[in-house]
Amino acid sequence: MNIKFYNSLSNSLEDFITIEPNKVGMYVCGPTVYNYAHIGNMRPVVVFDTLRRFLTYVGYEVTYVSNYTDVDDKIIKAAKIEGKKEKELTDFYIAAYEQTIKDIGAMSPNIKPRVTDYMNQIIAYIENLVKIGAAYVVDGDVYFRVNKIKDYGALSGINIDDLLVGARIEENTLKESPLDFALWKKTNEGIKWSSPWGEGRPGWHTECCVMVENIFSRHYIDIHGGGYDLKFPHHENEIAQSEATNHNKIAKYWLHNAFINIGNEKMAKSLGNAIYAKDMIAEHGGPVTRLVILNAHYRQPVNFTEDTITEAKKVFERLQSAYKQAALKLQSNKIVLSEGKPLFIDKFLEALADDLNTANALAEVFNVLKELNSQIRARDTNFVLLNNLFKTLTDMFFVLGLDITYVMFDEEIARLYEQYLAHKANKEFALSDEIRKILSEKGVM
Repeated sequence: MNIKFYNSLSNSLEDFITIEPNKVGMYVCGPTVYNYAHIGNMRPVVVFDTLRRFLTYVGYEVTYVSNYTDVDDKIIKAAKIEGKKEKELTDFYIAAYEQTIKDIGAMSPNIKPRVTDYMNQIIAYIENLVKIGAAYVVDGDVYFRVNKIKDYGALSGINIDDLLVGARIEENTLKESPLDFALWKKTNEGIKWSSPWGEGRPGWHTECCVMVENIFSRHYIDIHGGGYDLKFPHHENEIAQSEATNHNKIAKYWLHNAFINIGNEKMAKSLGNAIYAKDMIAEHGGPVTRLVILNAHYRQPVNFTEDTITEAKKVFERLQSAYKQAALKLQSNKIVLSEGKPLFIDKFLEALADDLNTANALAEVFNVLKELNSQIRARDTNFVLLNNLFKTLTDMFFVLGLDITYVMFDEEIARLYEQYLAHKANKEFALSDEIRKILSEKGVM
């Protein structure tokens, strides 16, 4: 299968060729854990979880790493407000985040490093940058020399001269250039660590470099992902440090997802329209929330409106109803569900191989659903075909991370289902509707 992804580094669609045969190393920037995740945080969760599932399904061994930033000025401020220790606060919000990603149907990453667990490695990494002249110390702070990187701005397309022209005058005039960014910050407030430059804590941009270097043996990975807002300065500054340290750009492919809009307006705390993901999921359900996100290409904005949510609910109900009825009909005819084969999945996989086009992949789900419904309603059902269609949907649901289930058959359900079919065949619709209601309450139909 020819897989292509849009590489933000080259701004082009490229063939996906892994560094090692059949193995994928993927790192996705995780949340800063000082509050509940908002719905925008779920976009990269859903996108890269789906990517991981797809690559796994087509035969790759995927190592998926996503970190927790558990030291930050926002964390220190939030801990003060809530009257907690920083670790107590971050432990609470990490647990809440992990419940939310479970509720939206995402698998847990293989490795979930915390910044505070890598502090010795971060300090050593910064020491080396100072040693090789890529960083310098000013009164207990450490800054990276951006002018040491010839192609700084290659990922984001930002021009250094334009940045310098637009740079505001900063209070800290001891920096060699206004573009230089902090690797280590001297502080007397909040959580801090001892270092060769005094007590302090790391800047934001170094943690991912260190985690990639320590978790992946090659110090160079296949895919680095995150939201579009991370391209500059975060990912640009990661690349700068890796160029100085390992003479590479950390990853072969850089993938970035677009934003989430609320009611056709970009979601932002400053606009007062930020919605916690846990609240969206509690109101509409994880699969519906995930369907809204999947229904747009990952490089295009997702719009959460009453219409898009309502449509996603209808889609989920259609998929759930047909899937349960197919399982019921197969089991009532002594068909073993696990013996079905996914014979109708090629176009679905081809859509995902084309830069993870989940919208087109969903269109293929509906095509299979149409054939499945035809076999459910047919008087002379082809049960081998129905079972293969059922298995195809099962695999599609796995790849898309949709929690759509069926009920295992038992004697009571078998008896009710036979009565339902008999009443329906005899056009005794009041009686068939009554039994259908019972089966619905049991979660069967």
